[in-house]
Amino acid sequence: MLVKFWIIIKVIVGLAVVGVFTFTALLSYHITVKPLGGIYEKIIPEAGTVLRIEKEEDFAKFLDSAEMPDFEPGDRAFQKAHELIALGKIAEGREKLMAVVNVFPSSPSAPTARRIVGEMNLDEVLSSIFIEGKLNYEVKRGDSYFAIAGRNNTSLDILMHLNGMMELKNLQPGDDLQILPLNFRLLIEPQRKALSLWNGAKFVCEYPILNMEGTAPKSGKTVIDSRRSTIDGRSVPPTAKDYRATSKSFQIKNPPIQILPYDETDDAPPPGLFLREADIEELFLLTRSGNEVEIRNPKK
Repeated sequence: MLVKFWIIIKVIVGLAVVGVFTFTALLSYHITVKPLGGIYEKIIPEAGTVLRIEKEEDFAKFLDSAEMPDFEPGDRAFQKAHELIALGKIAEGREKLMAVVNVFPSSPSAPTARRIVGEMNLDEVLSSIFIEGKLNYEVKRGDSYFAIAGRNNTSLDILMHLNGMMELKNLQPGDDLQILPLNFRLLIEPQRKALSLWNGAKFVCEYPILNMEGTAPKSGKTVIDSRRSTIDGRSVPPTAKDYRATSKSFQIKNPPIQILPYDETDDAPPPGLFLREADIEELFLLTRSGNEVEIRNPKK
């Protein structure tokens, strides 16, 4: 009799567990899917207010009324570029960064994108290994460095850099030189305090303008009138041994504007635009007299 009693108890407990499980499942269905009425409606009379998406139209209304995060398109493109570069997809990452630079120039991510793209571009432009845009020139009898540079729209500075020369050596017929035609253009944006380098419509790199002295120049197109390299006010040619120690500067034509290295100790700087000395040195490698310059200064 005692054994039968415990069997009955176990059966009752088992049925109770099944009942609780079933009740809980139905209650969950009542709340999240469809009201069941009866005792369930009495237990939770407000179940109909719980979010249920029964039709596509209801889901569309839900999306329209939901408060979605505001993603800035430029930031999204920049984040995607970061992910691609991290995965080793450099070309695809650079393309996304260029989209930020060209399509979303006002994006909070644009300054960082311009800096990264600029570093990538300059690594290629100034590398003797990367040959896109560069020419191989075979020296002929009677050639000189000045003549070669003049015929190919380049400068002695970049000739020496690409060919690994600390000073100009004697030319021999049959010598091979790597040449980069310098047809870049400068874009000066005083309001944004930026000077950028472009290859046609393609962005190359950007340099910050650290200081501006004098009246902001008006918008317009002009050219680099001259490039200067001096020591203690004395002009030094690229062929001189002390050329690398010179201070570099540019003179822009109409309106006459100087682009100079910034010296924070100078209490009375002359009128002009001031860049970091290292940036001036880099621009010297990438420009020549006659390069196009655009000044873009929006009216306030």
